[in-house]
Amino acid sequence: MKNSLPSINDLNPNLWVDKHSDYLFNYTIVRVNDTEVAKDLISETFLAGLKSINSFKGKASERTWLIAILKRKIIDHYRKINSKKGKAEVRINYSEDSEIDWLEEKVSDPYIKNAEDRIQNHELGFAIFNCLDKLKEKQARIFKMKTIDNIDTESICKEFNISPSNLWVIIHRARKDMAACLKENWF
Repeated sequence: MKNSLPSINDLNPNLWVDKHSDYLFNYTIVRVNDTEVAKDLISETFLAGLKSINSFKGKASERTWLIAILKRKIIDHYRKINSKKGKAEVRINYSEDSEIDWLEEKVSDPYIKNAEDRIQNHELGFAIFNCLDKLKEKQARIFKMKTIDNIDTESICKEFNISPSNLWVIIHRARKDMAACLKENWF
């Protein structure tokens, strides 16, 4: 079994879609809440990976390297949106020193499962729903509709008689509250 990190010769762009697209999609969709945008960002990530394949240093796994590229694409996406519409700054925790963020460090890779991972994922799921129950009722309903049920913005806004920018604020606050709750009660 190979324990060392890959070299540039170990990268196989022909297998990226099969090996990594589901993981990258799950990573992206919770950050952008739009299926088409998520797919576009993943495509841009693969293209950027191909263009910069010679800069791969082998300090991380192929997936972690692609996630680092994807993070930059997500940040660029929000910068572009925010500069056009003048919305509040979106902060995504990203550090040049760390290739993975706190959530990635705590949630196991879906392709590597052992008994401990399954128990942790079950416990994390319980913790997430426990934290959802601690949100204000309206905030929790909107958060669930947008992030879990994947209901479009227009339908949610109509149901709650709110503007899209108000929806964004509610989702942002819910994510912030969820992260704080999980940090306190799970991590």
